[in-house]
Amino acid sequence: MGNDWIIDVLADLRTFAQKNDLPLLAVQLDETALVAKVEIAEMAERAPFGVRGESAETRSFFVQAAGSRRS
Repeated sequence: MGNDWIIDVLADLRTFAQKNDLPLLAVQLDETALVAKVEIAEMAERAPFGVRGESAETRSFFVQAAGSRRS
């Protein structure tokens, strides 16, 4: 799941704003959710494989492999 929970929270807040006659807030929350999705996707692209949710058996392999690389 990672950081995807924040998208659900923003959707709940947007629903609240719509139901309570807060249209500008609802629009802002839509934009905020879009920004969150983009940033979460960028984080996932940069994250080592083990952080992306691979099994415990493969996680140490990927961490070791990533740690052995030198620029």
